[in-house]
Amino acid sequence: MKNFLDSTDAEAIHGATGCLRGWRREHQGLKVAVVYGPLSLEDQLYSTECPVEQRSSTALAESLASLGVWFKILDPTLPSFIQEVTQYDVVLSNLHGPFGEDGRLQGLMDFLRVPYCGSGVSASAVAADKILCKQVMETLRVPTPDWRVWDGEPVEWLGDSVMVKDPLGGSSVGMTLVHEEVAFAEALKVAAGTQKNRVLIESFTPGIPVTVGLLELPTGEVLIFPPLATKVHEAEFYDAETKLDADSKGTVSVAPAELDPSVLTRLIGHSKTLWDGLGLRGQARVDFMVTSTDEEYALEVNSTPGMSWGSNYVTGAVLCGLSHSDVVLAMIHEALTRRPYDVPLPAPVFTDLTSVREAAA
Repeated sequence: MKNFLDSTDAEAIHGATGCLRGWRREHQGLKVAVVYGPLSLEDQLYSTECPVEQRSSTALAESLASLGVWFKILDPTLPSFIQEVTQYDVVLSNLHGPFGEDGRLQGLMDFLRVPYCGSGVSASAVAADKILCKQVMETLRVPTPDWRVWDGEPVEWLGDSVMVKDPLGGSSVGMTLVHEEVAFAEALKVAAGTQKNRVLIESFTPGIPVTVGLLELPTGEVLIFPPLATKVHEAEFYDAETKLDADSKGTVSVAPAELDPSVLTRLIGHSKTLWDGLGLRGQARVDFMVTSTDEEYALEVNSTPGMSWGSNYVTGAVLCGLSHSDVVLAMIHEALTRRPYDVPLPAPVFTDLTSVREAAA
């Protein structure tokens, strides 16, 4: 069980940031690989549609530069990626979705003996799969909306509005809010995608989206950011287009959640439960929905939260007195001070003759 730190403990937070900056001065010459590229559908969308200044990779690069860290953005879709990434002291991944956020990149880094920021294989895999995460939530008695799974067999429309989701998708990509039976089949098809994935059918729960960020500090304590409420002004729900905000319309606002103290306490308690229950580390963000009758429901856990300047996660950190660079430094510190794996695997040796298996067309 981790010890958790409340966002109002200014003295402890100030002490932790002081430790981080002192640690940074003692570790000159760090080489950081920021992994970012169009790997998943979510990352393809952001790399093609999102303005450069609004991307997490841009904010991460600026913070690393301000820290005086030598870094490079590595594209995991390039043949040279695996050989190049082994030349760095630590990996800071900005990938989302399959192969980036779901434990597969994390497993590769473990095998290559490259430290990386954030959760390990199992926690990343479960958090990234909405169906598996739902099962864990129920086991941990964290309330979540009713749900069922569609695997391609005939499925009945039950009459109530539902959210149809790709269980491996992020940023609401492939997600559809369905009110009527006539739109149900097409929503299932969209969520299944070309890979014919299983689909999560979740009861639609109207309310206020609330997020809770968590960050592991050098003391080993986990700082819990103040719960933030997201208000969507021009969409029925927080869909992919709204999250992307490619036109910078500002149709979303984020602010500390003005909820009954008992609700805030429950949200923080559920976040602690999920951190420990999933075995998260480094950083994470838990997304909730709070109804008009003050009932809270956990929707998902993000082990790689967005790090753009205006993201919910960064906003929560700022409310605790942390800068973007403080958060980045805490992530790097956790990765480099974590006990490394000690198993009998050979260190990889690369040559110019190393073959690269192309993905099947």
